[in-house]
Amino acid sequence: MPRRAEVQPRTPEPDAVHGSVLVAQLVNRMMLNGKKSVAEQIVYDALAIASEKTGKPELEVLEQAVKSVTPVLEVRSRRVGGANYQVPVEVPQRRARTLALRWLVQNARDRREKGMPQKLAAELGVDPATVRGTGPGGAITREDIEGAAGAKPAPARPAVEMDRQARMRQTIGAAMARSKREIPHYYLSTAIDMQRALAWLTDENGRRPVADRLLYGVLLIKAVALALREVPELNGVWVGDRVVPSEAVHVGVAISLRGGGVVAPALHDADRQSLGDLMRNFRDLVQRARAGGLRSSELSDPTITVTSLGEQGVETVFGIIYPPQVAIVGFGKIVERPWSMEGRIVSRPLVTATLSADHRVTDGHRGGLFLAAVDRLLQEPGRL
Repeated sequence: MPRRAEVQPRTPEPDAVHGSVLVAQLVNRMMLNGKKSVAEQIVYDALAIASEKTGKPELEVLEQAVKSVTPVLEVRSRRVGGANYQVPVEVPQRRARTLALRWLVQNARDRREKGMPQKLAAELGVDPATVRGTGPGGAITREDIEGAAGAKPAPARPAVEMDRQARMRQTIGAAMARSKREIPHYYLSTAIDMQRALAWLTDENGRRPVADRLLYGVLLIKAVALALREVPELNGVWVGDRVVPSEAVHVGVAISLRGGGVVAPALHDADRQSLGDLMRNFRDLVQRARAGGLRSSELSDPTITVTSLGEQGVETVFGIIYPPQVAIVGFGKIVERPWSMEGRIVSRPLVTATLSADHRVTDGHRGGLFLAAVDRLLQEPGRL
């Protein structure tokens, strides 16, 4: 009876690894050899070495390897004369590539899933030997590790991280205390109907690629920036004993940090940017803020701040002015509310917009005109 040829794989020397060609050879051996655990380790070792030698990611090396797989033998059962025989049959190159890729992907998934609990246990400070597994055959699962970690007291945070957070809280506290002590705040709020803005946003995003779609928060930022052209007194900074108006509109956006605290870097010239540009720059700003990569000018240039706590479920937020600015605008979450429209009571999506402003610079009349301008601009989202 014909039998499948046994090919004994051997671990390649590092100097002999020159990239995807060797990996492709090992894939062929792996498909011929019955000792898959040995073949698997060899392939993964070769991938790591090839990646290091070529400077390419392992996935790219693997893709090159699969493209280079040559026809191999596959043992199939054939019925001849009433009996079954194991017959070696050559596999076409396309099927060989498919088999190789499927085998590698499945084993990569298995390796990753097996390694997850151990890695998670190390991160959470859990000893796997003390955990009772509930998986197949008593295997320890991710849920087992998380459950064991939940029963332990949370590990103490590093002193360096606590010091950083303490310093940030002190800085924020000092600035807010100074603001409330020196700036005579006044507060205004209004409810804005977001029906047209949300309908326009849905239609607009339907025409955009997924990566370029807009968040409704960008509409709010652009509306604030354009409204400042109509009430420019709110766009400036207090220096000494007077306000210094700013011709440029640099809107600071409040961004919460994962470790605690908040920063409000500037979206420069927000009134002149398109909604698409604002969206891209806003995403970039958030990523760099949370990675600690902000430029000093982005932190010092804002001429007004916008804060929104809608994602946290807050309906109304009255901000504290960040010195030396003279105003801050707040937005809550969008909620369905009864709304009087043309003599009828209808349900509409409303957002509460607030203004905290410096009474040394403006008064309630000018502040009211500003909020009215924001409302009017959001009723014509296509012109933002």
